[in-house]
Amino acid sequence: GTALEKVLDSALGPVCSVILITGAGGMFGGVLRASGIGDALSDSLAWIGLPIILAAYLIAVILRVAQGSATVALVTTAGLMAPAVLAGGFSPLEIAAITLASAAGSVFASHVNDSGFWLVGRLMGMDVKTTLKTWTVQQSLESVAGFGLTLLVFWIG
Repeated sequence: GTALEKVLDSALGPVCSVILITGAGGMFGGVLRASGIGDALSDSLAWIGLPIILAAYLIAVILRVAQGSATVALVTTAGLMAPAVLAGGFSPLEIAAITLASAAGSVFASHVNDSGFWLVGRLMGMDVKTTLKTWTVQQSLESVAGFGLTLLVFWIG
């Protein structure tokens, strides 16, 4: 075909696989929400007496690792944590810290079920093993560092 067809073919291949993985992650997130596992997880963490900021972080981490999407993990965590946050009498600064803890947890351990993992790997020309060694580790370090900073903000608030 034409030069335009060749360019489109080479560009659409990687993009289409990323879109498929994103859709699958979103669908899996919907299944998790519908199954009630998020509520069970939230209840379990509350039962063991975790501080709310740690519970928010851990719920987001677990959801992220389970289904891959940072967005789905963050939105689901927010929905699960909202009643406890509203009932907790927290200051605006503490609420901001809980929100940031959820966001930090939602970027933990990007791996093969995350479209961002494939996007970075494909665009950087890395194989799966190299992407796991670089991108996954970097995302996990960002998450833990971000959570550490949110703890400081929470304690100040």
